[in-house]
Amino acid sequence: MRQSLVAETKGNRSARGLPARNGPVAAVVPLRSLRLLFATTLLALVTACATMSEPPPGPKVEALDIEGTKQVSEGALKDRILTSATPWYAFWPFGKPHYFDPNAWQADLRRIERYYAAQGFYQAEVVANEVQEVGKDTVRLEVSVQEGKPTRIAAIHIDGLEPLSQGESAPTPLQRERLLANLPVREGDIFREEAWGTTKEELKQRLRELGYAEAEVTGEVHVDVATQEATVHLQAKPGLRYRFGNIFVATDANPQVPPKRIIEQAQGAVHKGAYYSESALAEAQARVFRMGVFGAAKVNRGAPDRTNATVPIVVDVREAPFRSIRLGGGIGVDAARQEVRLLGEWTHRNFHGGLRRLTLRGRAGYAFIPNVIAALKSSDNSSAKSGTIFNLTAEFEQPRFLLRDLRLQSSLTGEKGVEQAYDYLGGRLQAGVIWQPHPSFSVFPSYNLQVYRLNGSVAADATVPPIVLGCATSGSSTTASSKCTQALSFVEIAFAWDRRDDPVEPRDGYYLGLSVQRGGGPFFGGFDYVRLLPDLRFYESFGERRRVTVAAKLRMGTLNTLGNSQSSIVTRFFSGGANFMRGFNGNRLSPMVAVGAPDNGEQQTVPVGGNSLFESSVELRYQLSESFVVAGFYDSGLVGVNGFLRKDSPKLFGPDHYHAVGLGMRYLTVVGPIRLDLARRLNIGRGLPVATDGYTYPTAGGCFGIGRKAVKAPLSGPTSPDATFAGSPEGMCALQISIGEAF
Repeated sequence: MRQSLVAETKGNRSARGLPARNGPVAAVVPLRSLRLLFATTLLALVTACATMSEPPPGPKVEALDIEGTKQVSEGALKDRILTSATPWYAFWPFGKPHYFDPNAWQADLRRIERYYAAQGFYQAEVVANEVQEVGKDTVRLEVSVQEGKPTRIAAIHIDGLEPLSQGESAPTPLQRERLLANLPVREGDIFREEAWGTTKEELKQRLRELGYAEAEVTGEVHVDVATQEATVHLQAKPGLRYRFGNIFVATDANPQVPPKRIIEQAQGAVHKGAYYSESALAEAQARVFRMGVFGAAKVNRGAPDRTNATVPIVVDVREAPFRSIRLGGGIGVDAARQEVRLLGEWTHRNFHGGLRRLTLRGRAGYAFIPNVIAALKSSDNSSAKSGTIFNLTAEFEQPRFLLRDLRLQSSLTGEKGVEQAYDYLGGRLQAGVIWQPHPSFSVFPSYNLQVYRLNGSVAADATVPPIVLGCATSGSSTTASSKCTQALSFVEIAFAWDRRDDPVEPRDGYYLGLSVQRGGGPFFGGFDYVRLLPDLRFYESFGERRRVTVAAKLRMGTLNTLGNSQSSIVTRFFSGGANFMRGFNGNRLSPMVAVGAPDNGEQQTVPVGGNSLFESSVELRYQLSESFVVAGFYDSGLVGVNGFLRKDSPKLFGPDHYHAVGLGMRYLTVVGPIRLDLARRLNIGRGLPVATDGYTYPTAGGCFGIGRKAVKAPLSGPTSPDATFAGSPEGMCALQISIGEAF
């Protein structure tokens, strides 16, 4: 039996996933053999673990300095070599130490000289380099370079464009002028290889955009090292000028999407008989992919017909599953609110044919205000509370409603929520059409009906006055039951022009949006108002590898009631939080109302919203590594009691306009950046308006409770917002944790 066991062990069948021949034999192996086998296995594991902890490949690089850089940045050189210094954030999960490799270092010295040559410095050389030991297994690297003089472009010659001025199909003089305008290489500039390559590609793309589908551009550069001058020669081969021909579709066998629908969408950008252009192909591809039923979509040109000077277009698509289910969960953490939630979504992208889309979306959870501990310990005179929340939505979309670029969209939602000033239960209906003549531009007019049951009770013996919620009062009483039902009926038209390169993590482009609401009047409902909300955003990336991004945002809204009526709290503006003015916690930039009895000398406040909004933000983002970004930002915000169109409207950069600066970190993931922002509000302005007679403000805000000073009984603090710090009673600092960029 031992021989049989030994033979089986040598064969190692079980280790290869094969059935053991003598499995039952193992049951009668002597105990001494089992002990020996156990000891051998343990020794092998210990040896394997020792082998896994391999010594570092070399000493750690503490610092890398390149001296002598004047016309080429030191950072650009470091980005082009393999050796790099260990960054301060090199700890899990953001990175690890960087080690020194002598072979790679010698290659890097040659790379430095080669990069200088690519930048037009053909006489540049590395004159010295030193590897200094600064500690145990740690080195410091120093390099000295001598740049020399740059080579400049003395002349540019472009040949082969003569056919563009001949024949009936020739481009116009203005088109020919634009063809050569602002090319990356210009006389007098330093000759750089990257700009040279970009120039050839740019000229080729401009020719193809004019209809020359087979255009090619080649060239050569003569560099005189002695005189540091370069002569650029470009050779263009335009070929024929083509027009668009027929559109063909390549798809799966037995497709569910009719090819004529695909062709119809492509024809929105590619017009038969029009001159060929590659931007039209890109727009056609965006239109086809926007149909929402394809896992892949590509629009290419086919083989040109030189006889008729036409180019056929081929649309290659692959259908995605028409039904999908998504499940997930999440948490929300804020100084003013915490919640847990479950998420689910079911989508049918071909509901009863015709590419009709039906989506059922649900979210359910539990909310704690301001946090779990306070809600569990809440007393009758506290504003802390908790409750279940849910949102159930059914959304239906009908493409090609009457016109190709028009689609019908309607949704029905039921929801229950817990806010700081009130609870609500209700629903909303929306029906409208989306006109999208261009992938970047859309217009969405809709009719909306919203019905909510509001409960302004914050605690058992403290209620928010009905007038604050927008509830009607009986007689002269303002402290009657703060429960009421509100019905809002309004039309809205939303415009959007979205030219961002990525809506989730934008780095370039801009976004322009405008929402206009008209409630009441001929549309009935309980409130008569006009609400305007424009939204502007801008992004620009620059620097080496476009690591630096400047982002800016501006939002300005006004809510104006008609006929001396009041507004509903569900239509008012709030600010503060991870995606708004980050100097305040969620919804805490708002007019306030005090509730309950004073707690430790300070009365609790809840936000009730305002009729005017102004938000601005400027953010500078720098990508340190592939997955780690740091940011600095300046935010400002205002939420006023009255709308901007009234004479007593709040003043921009006045005492009710607040400002904050902060720093943030982003860890990039497939679902968007995980973001942490720390903001400190500047002490510019006065306290928030609190609509409670005799409210006493705290005397100091502090950060996260540190340095905060609340008045003690008997109350003797300031009762005027002008006599306290900016943004009182809110603390001066706020910490935001979220997923996704701020804007």
